[in-house]
Amino acid sequence: MSLHPAMLYTRQGDGKVKCCLCARRCLISDGAPGFCLVRKNEGGTLFTLNYGKAVSAGVDPIGKKPLTHFNPGALVMSVAAAGCNFRCQFCDNWMISQDHEVAGKPFSPEDAIKAAKNAFCQGLSYTYTEPTIFMEYAYDMAKLAKEAGLFNTFVTNGYMTPEAVKTISPYLDAVTVDFKGGADPDFYRSVMGVPNVEPIYESLKELKLRGVHIELTNLVVPKSGDSPERIRTLAKWVKDYLGPDTPFHLLRFHPDYKLTTIPATSVQEMEQAYLTAKNQGLNYVYIGNVPGHPAENTVCPNCDTAVIKRYSFEITQWNLTADMHCPVCGQAIPIKGKLHQSNQRFPYALF
Repeated sequence: MSLHPAMLYTRQGDGKVKCCLCARRCLISDGAPGFCLVRKNEGGTLFTLNYGKAVSAGVDPIGKKPLTHFNPGALVMSVAAAGCNFRCQFCDNWMISQDHEVAGKPFSPEDAIKAAKNAFCQGLSYTYTEPTIFMEYAYDMAKLAKEAGLFNTFVTNGYMTPEAVKTISPYLDAVTVDFKGGADPDFYRSVMGVPNVEPIYESLKELKLRGVHIELTNLVVPKSGDSPERIRTLAKWVKDYLGPDTPFHLLRFHPDYKLTTIPATSVQEMEQAYLTAKNQGLNYVYIGNVPGHPAENTVCPNCDTAVIKRYSFEITQWNLTADMHCPVCGQAIPIKGKLHQSNQRFPYALF
């Protein structure tokens, strides 16, 4: 199952191929891998090396993705395959995303759907590594999930081509697109090995056009990726192009991998970032990785009533009406799907 024909590439001269899956559009010589290390040119045909090989699989609450406005309380079967098209120095999943060996256990799309059903999940989430570069695997799982009445979500860096968005969007219900450092181009180049952030914005526009539910995160990294101006610019772009009701999650940085000398972001700095984003006109800004903070809650933008209260990934209080309106002022709260009340439980890993 480790060698599988790839999607979205074109044959070039001299036995080379151009991968059209992520925005790097790697030109790959015969016998060589792409930047992601999990796609390889063999005799002018591009293959994916991570198909059907999961490096992580387990049940998560959907709030962990984080998705707060999409089927709140639902459980998802989270699946990851090896590899990534970024080189983030702070990656907390570097063991599975940055490894040069294409590791993983056999876990077919059929296995994933069966496991999701057995665990009473409502959907699947392609996450932990970058789902764009295991597109073939995710695509086949997503098709089967739809047939089984399950939804599909991506947790992605957004660095995909319009062709990739077009390919997966018929089966994709929601995405969490993860920004870092306020989408500062210099931060992306120097700390993440990413030459250009513009493709992420184009992917987001394409996802919105195709009706996929979108939530965004932004990792606030002290000293090098915490500029209020960058957060302000990003929040304004979100409001202008995706709409003021787009959930925007500000995530607290913690030291990991190669970036262990930088301290965790202070709560005060997180609160300043929160106010910066709110002041750009976004209605639903959240603070993540600070369990118990009031900014984990969903607050009515009209009357400031806390309509959904949370502690970390758990919903602790649900105050919305049956048709998703504020019970105090009647303001419509943009929740897609329904509350899955019976599924508040801790996550667990299959492997």
